[in-house]
Amino acid sequence: MKKSRHIIDKVLEGSIAEELEIEVGDELVAINDQEIEDIFDYQYYVEDEYIEVLIRKPDGEEWLLEIDKDPDEDLGIVFENGLMDDYRSCHNKCIFCFIDQMPKGMRETLYFKDDDSRLSFLQGNYITLTNMSDKDVDRIIKYNLSPINISFQTTNPELRCKMLNNRFAGQALEKVKKFYEAGIIMNGQIVLCKGVNDGEELERSIRDLYEYLPCLESVSVVPVGLSKYRDGLYPLEPFNKEDAKEVLKIIHEWQKKAYEEYELHFIHASDEWYLLAEEELPEEESYDGYLQLENGVGMLRLFTDEFEDGIQQLMEEQQGEKIFHNEEISIITGKLSFPCIKTAAERMEESVEGLTIHVHAIRNDFFGENITVSGLLTGTDIIAQGKELPLGTRMLLPENVLRSGEDVLLDDYTVQDLEKTLQVSVDIVKSSGYDFIKKILNK
Repeated sequence: MKKSRHIIDKVLEGSIAEELEIEVGDELVAINDQEIEDIFDYQYYVEDEYIEVLIRKPDGEEWLLEIDKDPDEDLGIVFENGLMDDYRSCHNKCIFCFIDQMPKGMRETLYFKDDDSRLSFLQGNYITLTNMSDKDVDRIIKYNLSPINISFQTTNPELRCKMLNNRFAGQALEKVKKFYEAGIIMNGQIVLCKGVNDGEELERSIRDLYEYLPCLESVSVVPVGLSKYRDGLYPLEPFNKEDAKEVLKIIHEWQKKAYEEYELHFIHASDEWYLLAEEELPEEESYDGYLQLENGVGMLRLFTDEFEDGIQQLMEEQQGEKIFHNEEISIITGKLSFPCIKTAAERMEESVEGLTIHVHAIRNDFFGENITVSGLLTGTDIIAQGKELPLGTRMLLPENVLRSGEDVLLDDYTVQDLEKTLQVSVDIVKSSGYDFIKKILNK
């Protein structure tokens, strides 16, 4: 396999690298006579107080630099490839994979399935372990890379092979025991599929995973997302209210046991289960510090608590005086979070004179009505439905509809496209109750 070249993209001002005349375009070849495979090798070897760094210039000249530095002091270089290696794609064919449920013709990056253990540590991605070699396991333990996020689905080896369509998926779970014995912190995820890994199989999975406490800090249970593009895929059905109540019953019983023994709730239901079951969201204490926010566990509770605290702060700042903000605005959200956002908007209208807020739950025609999260809304649906809705002078859009760090939606519409087509100014709101208040008041 071709070895990646580690080309330097940036040299930080005032850094060791700048002082030693390392430049953009130079290549890092080795540290302490060790070839560097990826960012973890680099970070491991660069921690020493004395290191020898081999740099190759664009003309082929090689410099061996002897460096004395403080422990943990970085060299101040940024590489063209942040991982310093090629990304590893997923070789599974999971029955619940959302990428397989997307329409053709979208941007190429949306179809890439990653299953790279290094991204689990760097970016919080969940991995199946099927793409992880013994060498990868040893490196994670050697470098003490924590936390590692694992997509379990089930602890039944035969069922896991079926769900992932990978005959090695069952034995891959043996790696979890090695991480546990080495004290590696882990978080887990179970994508629940009706009639497949729910009920008794869910009980079994929780019971098996419970043995890895406290190193396995949390496991989220999320319902499978089902788009309308499922022709030829494994037949799956959406969960209903009674299903959700049964899932919550199982989870709450195990939470009670875990808290009594470890003071951790351990197993967590995503917000969608509570909304589907029409049950109250748990209080903040139940989320163990919100370890599973990225899986939709506790997002609505955190938003609500931040919003209530923000409203209280606003009232205290006003010292009893009325708040005036004469504006008509709209808020775009998905069906799932609509009740929570609607309640918060009504509180804002009650607290602020002259303010009118329209909250619009956009129906997901692009992927299908079973998809209710705001993060999968597209410009296509927002524009098509927005043309028939009161929008006011400004429209607030949740940050999670955008590609990270950019102003582009899933279907390549930009924020500017929305503004031009709907003739309304667009503001982006972070998933924070505080930012919600701030953006409504245009601060």
